Amino acid sequence: MLGSPECRWQPARLLRQREMLLALVIVVMTLAIGAITPDFLAPGNLRGVFNDTSILIILALGQMLVILTRCIDLSVAANLALTGMMVALLNFHYPQLPLALLIALATLAGLLLGAVNGVLVWKLKIPAIVVTLGSMSIYRGIIFLLTDGSWINAHQMSQNFIELPRQSLLGLPLLSWCGLLMMVLVWVFLRFSRRGRALFAAGGNPTAAFYTGIDVGRTQFMSFCLSGALAGFCGYLWISRYAVAYVDIASGFELQVIAACVIGGVSIMGGLGSVAGCVLGALFLGVINNALPVIGVSPFWQMAISGAVIIVAVLINARSEQRQGRIILRRALQPLH
Repeated sequence: MLGSPECRWQPARLLRQREMLLALVIVVMTLAIGAITPDFLAPGNLRGVFNDTSILIILALGQMLVILTRCIDLSVAANLALTGMMVALLNFHYPQLPLALLIALATLAGLLLGAVNGVLVWKLKIPAIVVTLGSMSIYRGIIFLLTDGSWINAHQMSQNFIELPRQSLLGLPLLSWCGLLMMVLVWVFLRFSRRGRALFAAGGNPTAAFYTGIDVGRTQFMSFCLSGALAGFCGYLWISRYAVAYVDIASGFELQVIAACVIGGVSIMGGLGSVAGCVLGALFLGVINNALPVIGVSPFWQMAISGAVIIVAVLINARSEQRQGRIILRRALQPLH
């Protein structure tokens, strides 16, 4: 009913929502940085920040699908590096291959690499952190075997290979449009598909999910496949964006990806998370990564600040989950009327 307490605008209640609070923090942080360096607030610069963060957003969305099922994928950056190097080598040796084919091959290769992780977790019951830690090293080793440690530079790639993400559509680079498209696709998948809802059920309560007919292992396998496919797609985007391919490309980037999920409120315990929170978590890191060099913060302090932000986000997540648990328990102890 209009005018009832439920329909009144309650700003305090809105701010208790993780996504709203995070969005407000990003806005305040952006304005504060703009007060120090006004050029940071220029539309072109803000557009560039989003464009620079698009790959992180796509990878974080894939990682969120895995974390929702109580797993984790530490090999996501190595997957990106291997698939990116593969398509860079193909473009170098066979420049006549269509670009659409190379992008499809990168995505398919990423999916297969993710499937390897998924099978080991599903069929052999090996903890995901152990599987992906091992596959991360294996993928990096394969890159070295393929290239013998050599680089592929911009002049060794075809022009259309490295130009596609920079092409503009309606004022935004295609790389940014890829990020926006993946947001929509993952949101629709989680919101409207049965398999998407199964990810929440499998991670939230695996036992209950089993009794409702959900195969938890198969669901985890599917999440690894989807995360791998997104990482493979990002492999092409990364190589073409930076126009260089080498063994240590995106080294350590998996920590940024996981941090984006945690900051965005995705629970490491599974079953809890949203596309909006995940995207805002990535944007939060994107603003920090772009702003700290602008205001003259040293690289050491950049790493320290990023680490401190991650620890604070984990603490907030832990307290939030404890509070939810207490609320559920209090409701359960209330007498029935």
